[in-house]
Formats: sequence, C-alpha cells, structure tokens
Amino acid sequence: MARKTSLTRAQLVIMEPPAQAGAKPGAKLATVKFQFNPSTVALTKSTEWRRNPSRTAGETSTPEFVGSGPRTLSVDVFLDATATHDNSVETRVEQLLLACVPTKKSLAAKKPASPWVRFEWGTSKTTSFDGVLSNLSVDYSLFDVDGRPLRATCSLSVEEAGDDTPGQNPTSGSREARRVHRVVAGDSLPQLAWREYGDATAWRVIAEANDIDDPMLLVPGDELLVPAVEEAR
Repeated sequence: MARKTSLTRAQLVIMEPPAQAGAKPGAKLATVKFQFNPSTVALTKSTEWRRNPSRTAGETSTPEFVGSGPRTLSVDVFLDATATHDNSVETRVEQLLLACVPTKKSLAAKKPASPWVRFEWGTSKTTSFDGVLSNLSVDYSLFDVDGRPLRATCSLSVEEAGDDTPGQNPTSGSREARRVHRVVAGDSLPQLAWREYGDATAWRVIAEANDIDDPMLLVPGDELLVPAVEEAR
C-alpha cells in the first residue's frame, strides 16, 4: 500500500526589512499560509538594451547591454471563509496589507520601510526570493447578510529586492570609494540611495553630485556618480 504524502502548501513569509543596505531581511513578522494552492504563478524578468542609431548605416546597430531588471512574481491568493470556521476573510487580507506599510521598527528608527516578503512553495527555487510587495489588489466576491466579506481573490506582485553591498567600487572594493552607476529602466534616486546608504532620504546627495534638478527624470544608460558613504552622512 502506497504511503500518502501531505500536500505542500504555498505561503508568504513577511519579514522586517534589512537594517542596512546589502544586509539580509530581519526577523519574521508573520507567515500567511495559502488556504488553497495557486493554479498559476507568473515570473517575469526584463533586460535593458541600448542602440546607437547611425544615419549612414544600412543595418541596425548592435545592441549594447545596459542591465537587467529584478524578477517579479505574480500570484493570486483565493480566500474562502465558508470552508472554515472563520467569520470573514478580512483577517487574512489584513495580514497581506501588513506588507504594504512601514514596520513599527523602521518607523522608530526614522527610516520608514515596508516589510520584505518571500513566496515559498515546497522546493521551488526560481519563485522563492526576497523581495517587496509592489502591488496588492483584493476582489471580494461573496458577502454575508451583514456585509462581511466571505470570499476574496488577492492578486499580488513581489518584486525582487537587490542584495548589492552598499558603496562597493568594482575596482577597489572599498566602501569609501566613489563609484559610477549606470541607470537602468525603473531606477530612481531614492531607490539607489537605499541600496547604497540604507537611507532612501539620502537621494539628494546623489542629485547634487550629478547636478540633477528632477530626481524622477533618469535616463536609462546615463552614468551617475555615487558619492562615498561618508559624504552621505
């Protein structure tokens, strides 16, 4: 007689954000176990290429690789309170919403940051990585007589969080050395400041070093001078 094996359930682990750029996530805040395993899991990753057009060239120029974007995982979570003893699905929805707001610890340190998350499902590796919840939408589809939601489908997207060590110079390896960062699609100065200094509000240091007036207008392919760590303090 064959031995029965238990069904591995997918789950979303919610963790404290890293204390500094390049560090691992902190303590576990919550684990949201999926009531039902997803039927599909979508994984995307983009790359950025640049071409230098020529008026005299008869053929298109060879593309130059600029960089690759983070992995993004998209998955739907189905909740059903009618199949359990719960009175509503709102408690589970609130657990997911925790991943969208700054943690108490980061607020106390005056460095607001939302939790990091990791989607786990058995031995899967390509879909299990540390990231941040970039999007969450909830569709309620069944309600009790008093208006309590009994069923919901939560669509969420997890964007891979970089683990680059801050302030590293590719030639010297020194935290104190300035370095050059090539802009890729989706980059922003606050995001770059967080990766380099562990402080998103330090984006002004990078802006001043590069004479940038509008921090939202970054052109993919441009090179930015990233000041040393001590210059950002």
